[in-house]
Amino acid sequence: MKRPPLFPTLGLALGLSVPALAQNAPKPDPNVEAAKRPLALLEDAGWKDLFNGKDLSGWAGDTSGYVVKDGVLVCQPGGKNLETEKDYGDFAFSFEFKMQESANNGIGIRVPAGGRPAQDGLEIQILDTEGSAYGGEAIVAGKPRKLSWLKPWQVHGSVYGHVPAKTGYLKPVGEWNQQTIVAIEDHIMVILNGAVIVDTFLEEQAPLEKGFNGRRNRTGRISLAGHSDPMEFRNLKIADFPPSKPVLADHPDNTPPAGFTALFNGKNLSGWKGLAHNNANERRALTGDALKEAQAKADTVMNEHWRVDNGVLVYDGKGASLCTAKDYGEFEFYCDWKIPAGADSGIYLRGTPQIQIWDPWDATIKEKDGTRRTPSTPQEWVEAYRTGRNLGSGGLWNNKRSRNQPLTLADNPIGEWNTFYIRMVGNRVSIWLNGKQVVDRTELENYWDKEGKLPLPRADQIELQHHGSELFFKNLYIRELPY
Repeated sequence: MKRPPLFPTLGLALGLSVPALAQNAPKPDPNVEAAKRPLALLEDAGWKDLFNGKDLSGWAGDTSGYVVKDGVLVCQPGGKNLETEKDYGDFAFSFEFKMQESANNGIGIRVPAGGRPAQDGLEIQILDTEGSAYGGEAIVAGKPRKLSWLKPWQVHGSVYGHVPAKTGYLKPVGEWNQQTIVAIEDHIMVILNGAVIVDTFLEEQAPLEKGFNGRRNRTGRISLAGHSDPMEFRNLKIADFPPSKPVLADHPDNTPPAGFTALFNGKNLSGWKGLAHNNANERRALTGDALKEAQAKADTVMNEHWRVDNGVLVYDGKGASLCTAKDYGEFEFYCDWKIPAGADSGIYLRGTPQIQIWDPWDATIKEKDGTRRTPSTPQEWVEAYRTGRNLGSGGLWNNKRSRNQPLTLADNPIGEWNTFYIRMVGNRVSIWLNGKQVVDRTELENYWDKEGKLPLPRADQIELQHHGSELFFKNLYIRELPY
């Protein structure tokens, strides 16, 4: 006979129900929970060693202030700035460090060669926050209270002068700590011992102090910002996340490039689902049986109107938009598309409209009976192009505050294939169409928030939008970025 679970038995013996035990269980730490997704995405990020464990090959600056002992990089007393010989822009940097009491160092990122980490780049603080040099005690209302001389943006893990870090995750002095810094465009994330202590977008806020001018740097050196205190480092690794090439020249169809995953396998609709509701807010609110029923109906519509022909995803123009089965947050995305004359479509990111796809050369006017004719007067020509379709595809059409037009007309002639390369970091989108940049780090506004107060969700489905036109897609590849 199968033995019953021990845990519920013990609970009942103590007079506790299973729900009571669950209620008494410690709540998950939200900062630890927040770290699980980026750490999982970084597991297969193609890490490379920045430190070989033997000597200072690949490093410059104060090479006399640092030595290698038993595979550990040691900042000696008096040690200053040690920097990489190469520049890095968008990356994840993983390392371990061990401090002495009250020790102070830092990690400079995007620092100009020979520059000051905090002032000329960005410095992520490495500091014994509880060190005796940075605080003391006072008696308040008859009780001892800890005092700290540190400003909030000086504690360990903070982006010095810019963003305070959460505290309480450092290990005791003398123990090894593990830290990962993610810097992709203006997104800076710091993960200490499995907990997110900084998660910020620098362009959304001004520096907290004057004299720190590196937040707009896009590239630079990584440095160990010594402050004359002994400090030990090991297992220094880098995972590079530079923007990919906007066009994959001579690349076989439906075969993802290195680091990317195919969203469309060229054979069937695996990995896709139908649109469960036209309004994203109401779709996200669906749960339980209501969600199952809505999704089942949507999948039926999908299978009736989307099909695969010779490695091409084809839409007949009579159903609804096609959605990824998985949600995506920050990513790089390739998409090849083709439309017939006069067609209209788009790409929803995080369930939000939209990167526009349409025919820039279609100036026809639709009559009440459904027929179309060419404009015959200057006024009619202006009216035909009032939407701005003559400016080309790729714009963030539904934006009201930020730019919604493409930077240039980059469409190929109707009937030919076009390639989008889309990079989304935070709420900002960069788009290349056929190798030409048409959107440059522009905010994608939350179309579903009519009051204009709420940001986009951090993750949601990608959609291939329908507007009653026949559509063709292939070569849909995605690489998720850590967030």
